[in-house]
Amino acid sequence: MDIQKSTRHQAIVGMFGEYLVANWLSRSGFEVSRVDHTGIDLIAYSPRLGRRFGVTVKSRTRSVGSEATSVTLFRAAQQDRGKVVEACHAFGCEPWIAVYVETANYGDLYLTSLENFDRLYKSSSVTAQDTWKMGRKHLSAYDADKELLHIRIDFSVTRWWTIGGLDSSGLV
Repeated sequence: MDIQKSTRHQAIVGMFGEYLVANWLSRSGFEVSRVDHTGIDLIAYSPRLGRRFGVTVKSRTRSVGSEATSVTLFRAAQQDRGKVVEACHAFGCEPWIAVYVETANYGDLYLTSLENFDRLYKSSSVTAQDTWKMGRKHLSAYDADKELLHIRIDFSVTRWWTIGGLDSSGLV
């Protein structure tokens, strides 16, 4: 299935990613709220752990052939990262990163602490932007990381709109 993005697709996939993270945290016993605050998108509290998390969520849709493209987390690494850390400090949260990347056939959601990201995945260059790499080598490293949470959603389409024509049911 080819992906044809609407003009508002980036905003829509961004909200979807936030709600997807919120849903999985909620169904894991967290109290979760979306927040409109510079640096973080969600605040989640785990009564079981007695800990509060501030989560920045980055969501992207990748077309066929671009599935391994990295996701930019922090453009001006120190400044953008600082906004996450400052917001978490203001709300008494631990800073966490969530990355949702969807393709034509599946979606991957990753969740880890900023501390774990810095220890294992952060660029060593001070001037480089921080990215979430999606190449085969990095995906294997993520699978081996016990501090990284991962959910894969397989998209199985039974019947849906086609682009520019009719599908077998006669829908346009």
